[in-house]
Amino acid sequence: MVKTRLLLVFLTCAALAALFLGWNLRDPKPLILSLRATKLGALIVVGGAIGAATVIFQTITANRLLTPGIVGFDALFIFMQTMLVLTLGGTGYATLPHLAQFGTEIATMVLTALLLFGLMLKKGTQDMLRLILTGVILGVLLRGLAGLAQRLLDPSEFAIVQGASFASFGGVDKTQLWIALCLLGLSLLASLQLARHLDIVALGRTTAQSLGLAYDRVVLYALGLVAVLVAVSTALVGPVTFLGLLAASLAYAIVPTWRHVYLIPAAALIGASILIFGQFVFERLLGLQSTLAVIVEFVGGLLFLALVLRRSPR
Repeated sequence: MVKTRLLLVFLTCAALAALFLGWNLRDPKPLILSLRATKLGALIVVGGAIGAATVIFQTITANRLLTPGIVGFDALFIFMQTMLVLTLGGTGYATLPHLAQFGTEIATMVLTALLLFGLMLKKGTQDMLRLILTGVILGVLLRGLAGLAQRLLDPSEFAIVQGASFASFGGVDKTQLWIALCLLGLSLLASLQLARHLDIVALGRTTAQSLGLAYDRVVLYALGLVAVLVAVSTALVGPVTFLGLLAASLAYAIVPTWRHVYLIPAAALIGASILIFGQFVFERLLGLQSTLAVIVEFVGGLLFLALVLRRSPR
């Protein structure tokens, strides 16, 4: 039953990808296919990474209302873009080597996350609540500093920062995309290998330790995977905060199981499907541009409010 549903999710994602590539295809077909394939790859990377990371993060925190963005990844990314534009100017920012900037952003976000995890959980993962609260405060601080710095920018430079503050799937560099695909593949493989341990983590710290699981080590390793997945997707296209909540919630509903070997790929495929379908509708059917991230955030925010008001039990 679960395997069948997971297969249907995969086939749905594959069908949406084929539809995205082949809809109303005209000459010059090779060029158009190349452009569409690059955008499709970005949609798959971002949706897959955020969907998988959210399921892992929710299992670790034992809370289905949380997403990895709560520890400040999005705020850190916006702060980095703001400081680059402030120090280099609009022209200097535009001339930065894209590959070096991409690698630096990933490394900075991953190292910052690992530093935060290491400091907050040095006494054990029972300090998870302190980690979450620290992440929230850090995010507020970084957003405040970014807002202060943005007041010092001229209108053209401020427009550059604003453009970087919302996810954009157009103009993704192919080299960056291949790097992101490789990192996504390796991270998903590592997540699937960790899946049976996450099944035990979901039972709670005390129960997991009584079953012989090295709970703290597994949680720290899982948090490292979450950091890599979110950093890759954010550095590639920009922040998409509530996509993970949508993907994870649908994964729990469509693939009703506690086994993470099914939940993780389901959330990754659903996340990719949401972005592919949304981009197809807005770009191919409605002829709109740069609206998908806003709609995803709006729908995800509504879902978050609905879950809070419903007080859905874990």
